[in-house]
Amino acid sequence: MSEHASVPSEILARLNAICLGLPEVHEESAWTGVRWMIGKKNFAHAVMIDRGWPPAYAHAAGSDGPLPVLTFRLPIARLAAPKFARTPFFKPPWFADIVGVAIDAHTDWDEIAELIVESYCVLAPKKFVALLDRPRG
Repeated sequence: MSEHASVPSEILARLNAICLGLPEVHEESAWTGVRWMIGKKNFAHAVMIDRGWPPAYAHAAGSDGPLPVLTFRLPIARLAAPKFARTPFFKPPWFADIVGVAIDAHTDWDEIAELIVESYCVLAPKKFVALLDRPRG
């Protein structure tokens, strides 16, 4: 049993409903939290920050927790949007195209779903992206 806090099951259930509905996605336990993969590429990762652990996430999110967070990928040009510079979003330093969001009672789950699909589209092979029913543009 892990000594670290886990992402609440109700949050994981919502994330699973979104992520596992995408083509060829699988869920796996990560070094901390849970991640969703397309092939070997991680397009969404849920982590529970608690008592300052994991420190990289706590520092990036500006919180010692308890706080569930989700990281995902976006096109770099999209990250310039002002909303990604404000709470509940935060910018982890480990990849140029990664962004994080704190998940709380005010989370807009429709927006989370859109961001997860966009993240999937950044990393998934074009043949799988083509299977999605989404606007072109």
